[in-house]
Amino acid sequence: MAKIIVNDEEQEVTLPVSVAELIKLNKVFQPEMVTVQVNEEFVEKEDYATTQLKDGDRVDFLYFMGGGAF
Repeated sequence: MAKIIVNDEEQEVTLPVSVAELIKLNKVFQPEMVTVQVNEEFVEKEDYATTQLKDGDRVDFLYFMGGGAF
């Protein structure tokens, strides 16, 4: 088992695990709308399936919201 930090919470995962698999494991709401950072580096959506996580990684699922005044 490896320990990673996901959105500031420690999780134990079995390696190997990709960003895409982690999204599924965490049942991320609207996965097509999420942006992912691993150790404060943005991961391109096309790389989610091939980006492997390792023990101690810090992962953040980010949602960017639009807004403004009318």
